[in-house]
Amino acid sequence: MIAIIGGGISGLSAAWHLAQTGKPFTLFEKQPRWGGVIETAYWEDCVLEAGPDSFLAAKPEAFELIRELGLQAELIASNDHQRVTFVWKNGRMRPLPDGLVMMAPTRILPVALSPLLSWRTKVRMGLELFSARPGPKSERSVADFVREHYGQETVDYLAEPLLSGVYGGDVESLSVNAVLPRFVELEAKYGSLTRGVLQSRKSQPAGPSPSKALFATLKGGLGQLVEALHSRLVACGKLVCGEVEALERSAQGWRLRLTGDWMEADSVVLAVPAYQAAKLLAPHDARLASLLNSIEYSSSITMALVYRNLPRRPTGFGFLVPRKERRHLMAGTWVQNKFPHRAPGGYAILRCFIGGAGSEALLSQSDEAILRAALSDVQLLTGISRAPDHHRISRWSRSMAQYTLGHQARVREIEERIKPLGRLFLAGNAYSGIGIPDCIRTGRLAAEKALALSPHRP
Repeated sequence: MIAIIGGGISGLSAAWHLAQTGKPFTLFEKQPRWGGVIETAYWEDCVLEAGPDSFLAAKPEAFELIRELGLQAELIASNDHQRVTFVWKNGRMRPLPDGLVMMAPTRILPVALSPLLSWRTKVRMGLELFSARPGPKSERSVADFVREHYGQETVDYLAEPLLSGVYGGDVESLSVNAVLPRFVELEAKYGSLTRGVLQSRKSQPAGPSPSKALFATLKGGLGQLVEALHSRLVACGKLVCGEVEALERSAQGWRLRLTGDWMEADSVVLAVPAYQAAKLLAPHDARLASLLNSIEYSSSITMALVYRNLPRRPTGFGFLVPRKERRHLMAGTWVQNKFPHRAPGGYAILRCFIGGAGSEALLSQSDEAILRAALSDVQLLTGISRAPDHHRISRWSRSMAQYTLGHQARVREIEERIKPLGRLFLAGNAYSGIGIPDCIRTGRLAAEKALALSPHRP
């Protein structure tokens, strides 16, 4: 039997991979709900995502899992024809110019005409095409990397707000090598990041493709994915709601203690946050536990605000609020514009993000205080002064792994130190990618390793 600790998407994916091979498994989850940060709620036919609302369509792992579960008919793509994102600057919403790949410009005219950036920054962006030199460089923060290429204003109004919505982190401490490895590769090859992005776009295959949309999700929300996995796994494995309190080595492999009772396992997949894995592994390797604990996490709050019959239809996907202009909200998404099948006609859903690195104290405030703070920002940013017809607040404590400077070296050492423990494997968003496809990939990879090393018993 293979034990999987953690019932988020990483652990569920590991269990599903084992289920398809017929290998016995037991999946443990200490919370009463499966799915980790994936949670979908509904109100008057509105789809309200408490956690992630979609996944990057460019990564195939989520598509593969959805196909295996028979959910292809539920797949929907983002409405990219409406994909305008605004950035709050100096009291006004400014649209992100067309042709940006993160912060790298690929079209001259939209950037030149954009009111978001000053002429000094625009000139610097143009000169970057000719001034940078190729070759490998030492690890830098995201902020240092972007400053070197495009200047401080690009850090403040492009890199910081764009990455805050993904990591909830500080671009001054996030490692560009871990967070934007493709950009580092292009810099090493071409010197100019702009030239590298332009060349990489030329090499992309042309023609229509179902994955050409930027984001994809399921009609009824990502909770459909968790429900499908859970219903399939119940039929072919053992799912246990309860906390694994300790791990011990045994002749068979590992022993797990759950509410005082011990259970034997051939192998163990730890699909939990790094700090929880550290707690279980500290008795076996103090240095390994220290490395796992050194992976930082940020906390956040998501809030769905549902409005009926707003006098003006909101435009675009949503908005970003840079740190230097921020009061409480980091970002907002107009859900009904981003995806179809999200709200009936006449309804608008504003999905708000609050928190991020340095804002953990917000999670301890009451729902009333958080709602007041959010609505104050919503009025300033959107002009909507009325109360929503419905709202839903979700708190996510220490949920987003932070790939800070030195992250890749830490992960390499973690991987080396865990090998001598034998038949114990890590999965989750703490190591090599934080998105849903990345978590699915790490769960499956851990399951494959466990299968390869588990003894074959009748």
